[in-house]
Amino acid sequence: MSAPTLLVVAKAPVAGEAKTRIAETIGDEAAAAVAAAALLDTLTTASAVGWPLVVAMTGDLAAASAHDEVTAALAAATVVPQRGDSFAERLAHAHADADNGFGVVQVGMDTPQLTVADYLDAGRTVELGGRVIGPAEDGGWWLLGLPDPAAARALVDVPMSQDDTLELTQQALGGEWIRLRTVRDMDTWDDAVEIAREVPISRLADAVAQVESSRA
Repeated sequence: MSAPTLLVVAKAPVAGEAKTRIAETIGDEAAAAVAAAALLDTLTTASAVGWPLVVAMTGDLAAASAHDEVTAALAAATVVPQRGDSFAERLAHAHADADNGFGVVQVGMDTPQLTVADYLDAGRTVELGGRVIGPAEDGGWWLLGLPDPAAARALVDVPMSQDDTLELTQQALGGEWIRLRTVRDMDTWDDAVEIAREVPISRLADAVAQVESSRA
């Protein structure tokens, strides 16, 4: 049985464009640095899983915070551009672009606290032909695993970033689901601080500590 593709949907950590809600608290440059740290932590763990790795990227990497580190981390992946007007459309296209015939397990860059075990749990379900989803505390989801990535086309009709996005996603795609653990994703500065506490040995924790030190 072959492994699914691990798909990371990411936005280049460019100041003024990445993590704008976090920037409201700590400023554009600091928010971009935090976003870069989260992306790097995500890519480190994703690369350790050992599956085919695809990163669907949007934004100008040349202008990204930690450009050299991010570029080096992406060398382990196949990088494809995001396609579509809405975020839901871009997700659907990303699943299609990542499909290698053995299913797709998709995450974003807002949950750097994930472990290899989280991915492996999802992958086992996909390998056995099941659908798997990871609930986020805010009502969305942090992981979507599909044995048939073509099913992701139904995401185009799902409103994203709502407190019922998880439920609407499951309804739109249909079928039975396995749910993973519920985690917090990184939308606000408070989220970043809390997640950094969960993973004290991480780039995110270092980035958060630097920001807190500069604000003291």
